[in-house]
Amino acid sequence: MKFSKVLPAIVIASALTFSSCQPKDADVDASVEKVLNADPMMAGTMVEVKDGVATITGECKDDACKAACEKAVAAVKGVKSVVNNCSVAPPPPPPPAPPASLSTTLDEATQQLVKDGLKDIKAVSVEFLGDKAVLSGEVSKADRMKIMQMLAAAKVKSDVTRLTDKK
Repeated sequence: MKFSKVLPAIVIASALTFSSCQPKDADVDASVEKVLNADPMMAGTMVEVKDGVATITGECKDDACKAACEKAVAAVKGVKSVVNNCSVAPPPPPPPAPPASLSTTLDEATQQLVKDGLKDIKAVSVEFLGDKAVLSGEVSKADRMKIMQMLAAAKVKSDVTRLTDKK
C-alpha cells in the first residue's frame, strides 16, 4: 500500500527531472544565433526557435550558403528540425556594354566603295558621319533597291531616311 502512494510521487519527480533537462527554446535560439553569426557567409540570416523547430529566414548569396546554414543549425543541440526559408540572392546583372564611340569612322576604302556604288545614281548624295553613311536625294524604287543591296554588301551602317521616292 505504501508502494502505491510512493509510485505516483516517483513518476511526477522523474517527469519533472526529464522535462527540465530539455533545453529551453531561448537557449537554443541563442546557440543557433551564435553559430550563424560566427560565419560571415551566414550574416544575412536570422533564426526563430519554437518547440525545438528552428526556422531560418533571410538572404543567402547562393545555394551552397543556404545548405550550409541548414546544416549548421541542425547540428546545434536542442534543434529537432530545421525549416529553411532563406532566399537566394539573384546574381548581379552583367556589366553594361560600353557605349559605341562616335569617333569611329569608316575607312577610306569603304567610303570609296559606297561612292562608287552611287556614281550611277545622280540624284543621291552621301555624307559620312562617324561610322554611318547618310544618304539623301530622290530615287526610284529600283534605285532604292540597288542602294540597299550595295550598302548591305559593303556592310555599312546607313541612314536612308532622307531618301525620297520619285513619283
